[in-house]
Amino acid sequence: MKERRRYRGYGPRPDGMFPLYGAVMDATPMPKEIVALFPPVLAAADEPFVGITTDGVVVPDLFSLRDTGFEPGPAVEATEAFLAGLSEAQRGLVRFDIDAKQWRTWTNAYPTWEPHGLLLDDMEQAQRNAALAIVEASLSAKGFTDTRAAMALNGALGELIEQYPGTLREYAYFFAVYGTPSATEPWGWQLWGHHLDVHCFIVGGQIVLTPTFMGAEPVEADRGTYRGTRLFDAERAAGLAARRMLRPGQTDRAVLHRSILSRDLPPELVNFVDGRHKAGAGRDNRVIPYEGIRGDELSAGQREVLLALVRPYAERLPTGPAADLMASVAAHLDQTHFAWIGGDGDGDAFYYKVHSPVILIEYDCHQGVFLDNEEPEPFHVHTVVRTPNGGDYGRDLLRQHHARHHRAPHSR
Repeated sequence: MKERRRYRGYGPRPDGMFPLYGAVMDATPMPKEIVALFPPVLAAADEPFVGITTDGVVVPDLFSLRDTGFEPGPAVEATEAFLAGLSEAQRGLVRFDIDAKQWRTWTNAYPTWEPHGLLLDDMEQAQRNAALAIVEASLSAKGFTDTRAAMALNGALGELIEQYPGTLREYAYFFAVYGTPSATEPWGWQLWGHHLDVHCFIVGGQIVLTPTFMGAEPVEADRGTYRGTRLFDAERAAGLAARRMLRPGQTDRAVLHRSILSRDLPPELVNFVDGRHKAGAGRDNRVIPYEGIRGDELSAGQREVLLALVRPYAERLPTGPAADLMASVAAHLDQTHFAWIGGDGDGDAFYYKVHSPVILIEYDCHQGVFLDNEEPEPFHVHTVVRTPNGGDYGRDLLRQHHARHHRAPHSR
C-alpha cells in the first residue's frame, strides 16, 4: 500500500471525500449539515446590494470619484488584446454588464451552481497569458505575486495530496470582464476560484480591489513543482506585531478569545467552511458590529503599528491607489477596531480583524480541509479584504459616476 504524503505531521483526507468535478462541486451526495454551512451565495446575490455595515445603515459620503494616480491605459490595452484573442463564443461567456449580479456570485471554495466566466484551464496558453496580463497590469508587483502564489499553491496542494487532479490545479480559476475597457468609463474584471477571488473595478484613475479573498493550504510549498512558493509572511508578521504591542489592559479589550481551539470557542466561531470569517463569500450585506480595541485607545506608536498591519493588504494595489487607501484608513484610525483570537507565539494559529468605516480585513488560520488537521494550523490561512459601507465592487463609485453623468443605474 502506498504511503500517504504528510505535511507538518498531517496527511490527506480520504480519497473522494469531496464530490469535485473539475472546478465545480456536486453538493447532492453531501451530508445536509455540511451543505447548510455553505454561504448562501446565489440567494445573497439576488438581494439589492447594500454593503457590509455595523448596524444595517450605510455611513454616507465615505468615498468620492477622484484621480488616485492609477494609469488605466495598460490594463485597458491588455484587456482589449485578451478579448481580441478569443472566439466569439468565448467572448459571449467572459463579458458581462458593468453592474451584472455575477460580480457577487463567487466562492472561495467550489461553486455548486453553473459558474460564470471562462476557466483559465480551458483557454489556450496564449489566451491564458493574455488574461493574466490584465491582472498584472492592474495590480502592484506584490498584488500580482500574491495572486500567482495563491494559484500556484492550489496546484501544490494537488501534488501534495495526490488527489483531485482535475480540480487542485494552478489554473482552475474563472475569469470575467465587466463593462467595456475604457480610460474614462467604469469597467472591471474578476478572477475567482478556490482560495482566490479578486474583484477589480476601474474608473479613470481610480481602482477598487474588493472583495479580495486570498488563501492557501498550505501557505508554503516545500516540495514538488512549486517548491519555495510562499504566501502571507508579511500579513502574519504584521499581525503578530500588532498583537504584541498591546499592554495588559488593552489586551483585555482586543483579545476576544485566548484560544482558537474548537473546544474553547462559541459554536458560531467553529465552522468547517468559514472558520471565524464573517465577511466571506455570500456576505455582501452582512451586519458586522465593531469589536476589539479602538484606534483612539492606542498610543501614537501603537497606531503606527496598526497602520502597518493594513499595509501588506493595501500594497496589492498600484502605488497611487495604495497610498490613497492608506491615507483613507489613517483618516479613520480613531474609529478603527483591532480584534484577536488565539495565541501570539511564533508557531501559534490565530485570527485577527481590522475593521473601520473604510476597510475590513480578516486573517484566519483554518482547520484542514484537504489535510486532516481538525484544529486550525498556521499553514492553512484564509484572508479577506472588504470595503464596507457600499464600497465593494466599486458600487458606490459606480453610483456616483451614473449620477454625475445623468445616467440611471440598472438595479440587479
